[in-house]
Amino acid sequence: MNDRIRAREVLLVGPEGEKMGVRPTPEALRMARDMGLDLVEVAAKANPPVCRIMDYGKFKYEQSQKDKESRKKATNITVKEMKYRPKIGQGDFDTKTKKVVKFLGEGSKVKVTIMFRGREMQHPELGRRILDDVAEEASHLANVEFGPNTEGRNMVMVLGPDKKKLAALKKAEEEAQAAEAAAAEPDEAVDTDAPAEPEAAVDAAAGTDD
Repeated sequence: MNDRIRAREVLLVGPEGEKMGVRPTPEALRMARDMGLDLVEVAAKANPPVCRIMDYGKFKYEQSQKDKESRKKATNITVKEMKYRPKIGQGDFDTKTKKVVKFLGEGSKVKVTIMFRGREMQHPELGRRILDDVAEEASHLANVEFGPNTEGRNMVMVLGPDKKKLAALKKAEEEAQAAEAAAAEPDEAVDTDAPAEPEAAVDAAAGTDD
């Protein structure tokens, strides 16, 4: 940047991105200073190097804000956990799995854990079957991101929401609601009590030859 640029000449880019051609480095630096800005080397390996006139302090600040926003979005993804037992009853399975689907629908990842005790460790297929069933129940809005893997006395799997599946599901729900609303609208009422139009008298409507 500025006096630290060693190239004799540079391909200069203006503050608005306009190309200003190849300039001697001292001239490019003088132009930047006249504008109250900095001369920043943005492509050192080019021949000649590309330099841009910019407010470097403002650029660094905006870049740090973007980095903070990116990190914030990355850390906003929460991970919920739902624990099952290998011999769980159907009712408990349904209740827990509905919560898993709810969490995924809200955009959270879900760690599904099968907790083995004692001799249950001899039957890992029971835990695998439960995890497969949970994954199947949530397949319309999520994908398996990890596992199933064994961790100590537990078997775990991580489900992550699929943006495309969630968008398709939301669209289908909106279309269903619209169709339901349209079906609920009453048809135009027919007034059965309105008097019938009088029949036109044949004699009045047609001339006679008498």
